[in-house]
Amino acid sequence: MQLSRFCCALVAAFGLLQATAQPDRWQQRISYQINADLNVTTNIVKGKQQMIYWNNSPDTLHRLFIHLYWNAFQPNSSMDVRSRELGKIEIGRNRQNQPVLDWDGRVRDRISKLTPEQIGYQKVSNLTVNGKAATLIEHETILEVVLATPLLPKSKSNIQLNFEAQVPIQIRRSGRDNAEGIRYSMSQWYPKLVEYDYQGWNANPYIAREFYGVWGDYDVKLTLDKTYLVAATGTLQNPLQTGFGYQPEGAKLTLPAGDKLTWHFTAQNVHDFVWAADPTYKLIKRTPKGGGPLIYVVYKAVDSLENRWQKMADTVALAYPYIAKTFGPYPHKNYSFIQGGDGGMEYPMATLIKNASIGTAIHEWMHSWYQMMLGTNESLFSWMDEGFTSYAESRTLGWLRNAPKESWLEDDYGVYYRLQRSGLEEPLSTHADHFNTNYAYSAGSYGKGAVFLAQLGYIIGEAQLDTVLLAYYNTWRFKHPNVNDFVRVAEKISGMELDWYKEYWVNSIKFIDYGLGNIEQSERKAELTVKRIGKMPMPIDIEVTYKDGTKELYYIPLNLMYGNKPIENTTNRMVLPAWRWTHPEYQFKLSRSVGDIKEIVIDPTLRLADVNKTNNKIVVP
Repeated sequence: MQLSRFCCALVAAFGLLQATAQPDRWQQRISYQINADLNVTTNIVKGKQQMIYWNNSPDTLHRLFIHLYWNAFQPNSSMDVRSRELGKIEIGRNRQNQPVLDWDGRVRDRISKLTPEQIGYQKVSNLTVNGKAATLIEHETILEVVLATPLLPKSKSNIQLNFEAQVPIQIRRSGRDNAEGIRYSMSQWYPKLVEYDYQGWNANPYIAREFYGVWGDYDVKLTLDKTYLVAATGTLQNPLQTGFGYQPEGAKLTLPAGDKLTWHFTAQNVHDFVWAADPTYKLIKRTPKGGGPLIYVVYKAVDSLENRWQKMADTVALAYPYIAKTFGPYPHKNYSFIQGGDGGMEYPMATLIKNASIGTAIHEWMHSWYQMMLGTNESLFSWMDEGFTSYAESRTLGWLRNAPKESWLEDDYGVYYRLQRSGLEEPLSTHADHFNTNYAYSAGSYGKGAVFLAQLGYIIGEAQLDTVLLAYYNTWRFKHPNVNDFVRVAEKISGMELDWYKEYWVNSIKFIDYGLGNIEQSERKAELTVKRIGKMPMPIDIEVTYKDGTKELYYIPLNLMYGNKPIENTTNRMVLPAWRWTHPEYQFKLSRSVGDIKEIVIDPTLRLADVNKTNNKIVVP
């Protein structure tokens, strides 16, 4: 089946679920019209910005908040001090028994050493709301806008402003002249309205963590030196006036006179806008087989690396049909992989990546599903963004490499196990900016977050998990879901109660540890004791292999689930009475005697995140 036909079938298949389960939650809406001019000599960008803002909430708003991210790149800023303080914390020892400090290696103490010509800043002036001047109060990276006239519920307002910003030296995500020599990585570059939702304003100061934004449309014109190729969020509206390979093959260019060029991009239903520019950029185009978005790969021309970028372009195009089938089709016309920034950082319809790493490219692209389309509040649910993305990355890379399925999430489980052993673990519900260590944030959000989904497949069955992922995509894309919204989708698909799983895995640091106890003969049948050693209860699969080569799977549901996992394979399965979570031990009889048994194993598929597997297997002599 061609991908375009598959996508239509997919939408139809889940149409009923979407119609019956569509959430009725208000959310704000915005449109941006930005005209900006970048001086590549002074590194100053000046712009005029108009925002049409729909207050769809039931609340009267007496003030607004605007992000001014680049003010973080100044000595003694909150980002600077936070980085230096975390850099004092010892999180382990290396092989030479030297202390490992909790630095973000990209930031360290670099901000504290910036000169006035190297810092970043963003200044707003002439701000009016519906034609009336507002009072501006700057709180470093947050601008408070006190309104002369409140914004009423269900109303539309016109916000206009001018801004000036200095592009900082590349330190974190944004900046100029990065390690690879890219001139401009323009993320978090414009005054961006803070999201207001059912929990109120989300005016988080910029400490170098996650993002959250208002769904909207962007119309952006960028003017700069005409020798620079620009790549950005959105679709280029004037390719015949810019060239650089954006134009259709064989099209005649009408380049404007003068030494500057204006690039016009538009994007619909996104919550941010990124761009990058460099005079040595080259552009590759790819279209996935069977249909999908036009893929741009934009990179700094270095002959020795040309083949790597070509291979990356081929690989992401190859991966798209699997991604669309597993996680849902990509809704926008195009997507850009842009060399820039300081590693990998996702934005709508584009990502900044440091080099031609296929793993990084797939990870950042998967953010287009679990952040750019689903748009969870990353500050509150960083694990739903990074963890779900890491899970999708691992599955996609495993498929690309034709690796055994049981190995696809192995690295993610390893990250979680190391975190649990470290003593530094914090609940996943911790606000992204307020983890005690960078290590706990990253290992929890990425590794433990990915295991949340992989282990959910163990609880409800892999086939049902795949159905959940597509139902979640269809039900909640473009709607800012939270963890409860995801769990409710999983409950409806599986027919199980899953709130207990969320409470233990997300809101606590209790861990899973089950062990096999005594095995005794009782009335010509073996009787096995299983022990719950950790404090987190789970359903348990126990596989028994007999000396004649036959196998049996004993499935013990957890009483909190009020349901059973469907049969997943051809092994003869027996469903036992539910294990009550209050009881630390469970006994049951096998179908045969002790003398017939060769081996007993807890969780033969290794999807249960049991932190101590040494007691999960018995071999009978």
